[in-house]
Amino acid sequence: MAARIPVKAIYSGSDVTSLGEFTSSDTIAGSYLTDGSVTAAKLAADTATQAELDTVSGVASAALPKAGGTMTGNLVMGTNLVDGIDISARDAILTSTTTTAGAALPKAGGTMTGTLVATTATTATDTDTSNTGSITLNFTTNQNFVLTLTGNVTLANPSTEQVGQSGFIAFIQDGTGSRTVSLGTDYETAGAAGLTLTATASATDLVPYLVVASSRILLGTPQLAFA
Repeated sequence: MAARIPVKAIYSGSDVTSLGEFTSSDTIAGSYLTDGSVTAAKLAADTATQAELDTVSGVASAALPKAGGTMTGNLVMGTNLVDGIDISARDAILTSTTTTAGAALPKAGGTMTGTLVATTATTATDTDTSNTGSITLNFTTNQNFVLTLTGNVTLANPSTEQVGQSGFIAFIQDGTGSRTVSLGTDYETAGAAGLTLTATASATDLVPYLVVASSRILLGTPQLAFA
């Protein structure tokens, strides 16, 4: 395909009399350009300056850097952003997942406030070598209990048991023996039979337990006279 050569119209008054080719001596008057931000001088130049580009874009010094360049100034990302994350729906999200409105989790290095509620039983064992009278077991601190009976004991109703918690209570007679164990109303035995322990001095009996509801601690059949 032959090269295309721009042509110019030659006027006589308001009439076109002929067409001709542009020559190297021809110029274009700025009045013929409708874009006021572009001039014939810019069109004739091989390169454009930053100022010229700013004029064309209409935003002074707003040209983005080329690849590998450096961006300067502040990057505004919006009023609801913290660390680049939209927090406008934060409380609603946390409320739906924690059921506690406004329960924002702390950032790393922050301080968590409030009460930490355990969802599983502890595995600690209470070893108490002196028990007589009314005794209240702490199920929050301990799962298992090893109690040496130094007198007749009543297990008072606790308030720390958790549903599903299970373990054992070991009763050890002291050197005198014949110590008895009575039960608060929260402790239940099969057939409401209560606990009958080995009376022999220094005897060890083992009683399993399971918490099935608030204020309901089921005691299994005692395993008697370990030796």
